Amino acid sequence: MATPEAKPAPGGEIDGAGLRVGVVSARWNSDICDALTAGAHRAIERCGATATSASAPGAFELPFAARTLALSGDVDAIVVIGCVIRGETTHYELVSEGCAQGVMQVQLSTGIPIGMGIVTVENHEQAVARSEGPGGHNVGEDAALAAIEMALLAP
Repeated sequence: MATPEAKPAPGGEIDGAGLRVGVVSARWNSDICDALTAGAHRAIERCGATATSASAPGAFELPFAARTLALSGDVDAIVVIGCVIRGETTHYELVSEGCAQGVMQVQLSTGIPIGMGIVTVENHEQAVARSEGPGGHNVGEDAALAAIEMALLAP
């Protein structure tokens, strides 16, 4: 399975060779989620790990999808990808909080680390900026690297 500490690969990335990483992406706000998912897959590939993919309707359903994947025994780490944009009601807070709490519960109860690639933003422009808009930042990449590093830390 995993080694006790993260070691840099030749390009300076974490060496995730031999790790299996599940990427679970929400389909809601698909333009943003597709870009975040592509970023996660780039990071996983750069680290030498292998990826499997699954999807969920939206961010609120991500914890259940992640739990299903974690319990399958087919992955060493998971990356959850989603995008929640504030609207005119409290729905934003309910979805964001429920998703974050659910993801935390899944990783603690299963022992499978989960990288949080869910952007919670005020508007579409902010979501684009966090999924490779101006400046090239991609939260999906960050989440994949975090998941791989934590998988290497896990016993």
